[in-house]
Amino acid sequence: MIILMQFGATQAQIDAVCDVIRQQEVEPLVLPGEDRLAIGIPAALTADQRDHIEAALSTLAGVSKITQTSRPYKLASLEFHREKTTVEVKGVQIGPGHFVVMGGPCSVESYDQFYVSAKHVKAAGARIVRGGAFKPRTSPYSFQGLAEEGLKIMKQVGDDLGLVTISEVMSGDMVGLVATYVDILQIGARSMQNFPLLIEAAKSGKPVFLKRSPSATIDEFLLAAEYVLSYGNKNVILCERGIMPLDRSYTRNTLDLSSVPVLKEHTHLPVIVDPSHGTGVSKYVAPMAKAAMMAGADGLMIEMHPDPSAALSDGSQSLTPEQFAALMDDLRSLSGYCGLKM
Repeated sequence: MIILMQFGATQAQIDAVCDVIRQQEVEPLVLPGEDRLAIGIPAALTADQRDHIEAALSTLAGVSKITQTSRPYKLASLEFHREKTTVEVKGVQIGPGHFVVMGGPCSVESYDQFYVSAKHVKAAGARIVRGGAFKPRTSPYSFQGLAEEGLKIMKQVGDDLGLVTISEVMSGDMVGLVATYVDILQIGARSMQNFPLLIEAAKSGKPVFLKRSPSATIDEFLLAAEYVLSYGNKNVILCERGIMPLDRSYTRNTLDLSSVPVLKEHTHLPVIVDPSHGTGVSKYVAPMAKAAMMAGADGLMIEMHPDPSAALSDGSQSLTPEQFAALMDDLRSLSGYCGLKM
């Protein structure tokens, strides 16, 4: 529910509306606007609560209009947060008007491998380096990551090169450990609806990078973000990484670029696209990355490895350093057309 106040509504009138809402044991959310103020109710209301609030507010001075919201998510909605969110991490801005690229290998394999990768990321003009220390693999016999040693490598390399770091956390009890070493906590697609993990990640205070599950609807995706927001963490970044394909003969997933303008219409949160997982084929990454910028994305997550043929995970979808640099050059050319800063 959103209560739109009249032009020039006084503070006393606003307080009176908030008091009515609090009488129903729910907390109002004041939403300042360019022209007039609105008051939202993020919590789900029972029919009795809704009827009581509407009846009480209809007699109050200063109330212009009462509307019911149509979406199950509230804090992630543009209806409740009218200004687009910019997440800032160590001077890097992720949000409207900016285009960020997160590059690096799927897995941290060694200090030398990650340092070389990060140097290529920085040389190409990207400011965020990605890497997995804990790798959720389909097979238990596949490389599972270096665990805490990998996190230590990420922190050292990030500090030495002045890059923001991002890595995946897989369970709630690991949040504290991962948050000690990296700047942004990534919630992988397999964990999008791991609600205890979302809650612990929110409580860490670190920015949360939330990947869409390949079978998740837009509403389910935004409700997962709502979990983080509802625990007071406003720094949430959404990532489209592809949905279940009808045909796996050609690509790993179907990269749903239509989700970008849809998300931008319904949420204030930044939207990043991951064409590496979205296609699973390195030669398709660059065209889909450029298409993502044109679709309105706020940035990209790209897998790049010094030697993809020797990568311990996801080598088939990883760019070489030369391909990554060429893509960054193309994106810079497109960014001027799109009015974006890189």
